[in-house]
Amino acid sequence: MTGPALLALRSLRLSFRLYEGVARVLDGIDLSIAPGERVGIVGESGCGKSVTARAALGLVSQRNAELSGDVLWKGESLVRAGAQRWGALRGREMSMIFQDPSVALNPVFTIADQMFEVVRRGGKVARRAEALDLARAALARVFIDDPDRVLRSYPFQLSGGMAQRVMITMAMINGPELVIADEPGTALDVTVQEQTLRLMAALTRESGAAVILIAHNLGVIRQFCSRVYVMYAGTVAEEGSVDEVFRTPLHPYTRALFAAVPRLGGGGLPQPIEGVVPDYTQAPPGCRFSTRCPHATAACDREPPWVEVSPGRRVRCVLHAPATVAADA
Repeated sequence: MTGPALLALRSLRLSFRLYEGVARVLDGIDLSIAPGERVGIVGESGCGKSVTARAALGLVSQRNAELSGDVLWKGESLVRAGAQRWGALRGREMSMIFQDPSVALNPVFTIADQMFEVVRRGGKVARRAEALDLARAALARVFIDDPDRVLRSYPFQLSGGMAQRVMITMAMINGPELVIADEPGTALDVTVQEQTLRLMAALTRESGAAVILIAHNLGVIRQFCSRVYVMYAGTVAEEGSVDEVFRTPLHPYTRALFAAVPRLGGGGLPQPIEGVVPDYTQAPPGCRFSTRCPHATAACDREPPWVEVSPGRRVRCVLHAPATVAADA
């Protein structure tokens, strides 16, 4: 990352109290994004990508959860500032595009009602007529030919692709500096998903907004992002530029993840990752991938060190640590 961080997560830990025990779903997440940057978060389903985004936006209920570490917005600690400050930023300076618009949109209100609330929250206009004028113009920018019909509609009256465009419009209409896109278009067919990503790329490029794109599709990350974080079981395994990570993956999990992807034009069959993701209530000590890693040693039973291979290129694995650090671990 170049320049000061717009958003930074520092040693972020999140635990939920369950009947089975305490689930440590995030375990020391370090992540940052600069203004205007495009950063990807990739990993298997259930690795903590979406809950990381929700924690960054202050959308995790504190009633049965414990959050530690920090979330910094332009250097300001949102964890210390509290829910009210987080709420003031959401929908204005930072916003989120959820992966399933059929769940994210309220089924009992029209699109006009929901769009009005979003615009009103941005503080630019207060009158409903002015807000809906802005909404019509914004819907036209995402190539919706009949904005008035869409505004009159309830979510169930829209196709999946149309509802996803409404979600993108709601996320962008107040001119946020950061957009977190949680697998946008995943619930749609491949063609509509591609259109959704192209549309989001064009809108964020035009506005200059930074984007965190969450995906399990490696091709989407490679196409859209400049930097990437690889997550496994609530931890970050490695980070770096997309070109570096895809060309030379360093962490055993990253190599295994890439090897599991089917390839067109031959190149052998995809190789499944042996074993299963650990139970978050009984996560192994140290490296969480150690129970599936073919290179695991006794040193992996303790928290692995972050190793900076080159500026901006880091991996969290004893295999890349200096010999003295690996021996002490």
